[in-house]
Parts: sequence; C-alpha cells; structure tokens
Amino acid sequence: MEEHVLGITKLVNHLLGPLVLSVLHALRITPDNPELPVPQHVVMGLVVLVIATFVALFLRSRLSVEKPVATQQVAEMFLTNPLGIGIRDLLEENTGHHAPQYIAFVGTISVFVLLSNLLGAFPFFASPTGNVSVPLGCAILTFLYFNWQGIRHHGIGGYLKHFAGPVWWLSPLIFPVEIISTSARLLSLTVRLWANIFASDMIYGIFLSLLVGPALWGWTKTPVLGVILGVFPAIVPLAFIGLHIFVSIIQAYVFTILPSVYIGMATAEEH
Repeated sequence: MEEHVLGITKLVNHLLGPLVLSVLHALRITPDNPELPVPQHVVMGLVVLVIATFVALFLRSRLSVEKPVATQQVAEMFLTNPLGIGIRDLLEENTGHHAPQYIAFVGTISVFVLLSNLLGAFPFFASPTGNVSVPLGCAILTFLYFNWQGIRHHGIGGYLKHFAGPVWWLSPLIFPVEIISTSARLLSLTVRLWANIFASDMIYGIFLSLLVGPALWGWTKTPVLGVILGVFPAIVPLAFIGLHIFVSIIQAYVFTILPSVYIGMATAEEH
C-alpha cells in the first residue's frame, strides 16, 4: 500500500532534503526516494522526540515534593501505580532490587513507543511504529541492552553458561536451542508492535474510504442524502480512533513488560 506523504514530511524534506542528499551521496548511499530523502517515519520519529523533550522539560520545571501538581501525579503513575503496571513496578517484579538502574532505558523505550503509537491518532500525523524499521530499531536496542546487562552481571563465560542449561550432558542440544530462542526475541518484539500498529492504521483508512464513497455519491443525488450518508464517515472513525488508542497503550505496555522480563532472565542468579 502506497504511503501517503504528509505535509510536515514535505516541509522537512524541503528544508533539509538537499543537505541530507549531499550527506547520503558522500556516504555513497542512494535513498529509495530521492525526492524524499528524509523518510516519513524518520520525520514522525523526530516529532515524537521533540514532543517527549518538551513534555519532560515541562514536567521538570513543575516538580514538587510538597505540592505535586496533577501533571506530576499523572507522570508518576507511569512509574508506579496501585495496579502494579508502572515501569518501576514491572521492573521490580522481574529484576528485584536492581530495578532502579534499568528504569532509564526501559522507561525511554516505553515512552517513545507509546507516543509513537498515539501520534497516528491525530490528524496530519502518522505513527512511526507503523513502519517496520522503527519497531526493529527499538527491538535491536532492547536485545543489545538485556544481553549486555547479562554479560555485565555474570561475565561473558557465566552468561554463556546459562544457555547450556543445568544438565551438562544435554548442553550440546540445549545451547543452540536457547541461542535461537533468545535471538527470536528480536523478531517477536518487532513483528508484534509493527503488525498491530500497521493493521490499526490500515483498517482505519479502509473503512474511512468505504464510508466516504457513499457520502459523495449521495451528495451528487441530493444534498439531503449526502448529509445523511455523511454522518457515518464523520462518526464511525471515532470508534477506530478509540481502537487505535487502545492498541497503542497495550503495545506500549507489552514493550515495557517484555524488556523487563528479558532483563530479569538475563541477570537472574539461577537459570
């Protein structure tokens, strides 16, 4: 399905396109679309980073121990809450007292995924996670991070040893299976996030196009029929926006709990 180029993507490429093209040519890299050397998912990713930065600066300027404002309380709910599904809650459940040292990484990935998913619910924007390269990048960072923490915690030899299992004479069979299973987490993290966001965007676009057609046909017959049929493309998409928001939150939660579990497995004392 051909990607619709948004206005902000055209603007960024108009301003930065020549510079990006010169850099790519110097590196002997040919962009897929020379007219848009900065891909749309990259532009949307930069938008997410700008939004997240401004939100973080806004919250930081209003932090208070004595009188926390509503925005601070909402932000703290992302870390810990009565339901036990906050970033810190999930890390403490899976990594124990080591949780604080992992909050920065897992929290960053979680917030980026959440904002990226939700961006597609707003007009004139698209979810960068709807492009497979963005979930893949998040998955690669997560994969490198939890393996690095495992090596840092146990040492290279100790970390590799847990792939062999507790029974030494079964090690030749278990070791390759564990390596494949651990490597498959890259594919699992990537496909789960990308497929859900891509499908959500695609379903929204398909249903909207199906509803707009009858409305335009009715308008050619009589304005009254056009207005009546136009109610559906005006109201029904709200349900799909709600569905997109729901899927966005669920996938951000999944991308929080799975890295927490992987870190816990990699740093556990007993394997």
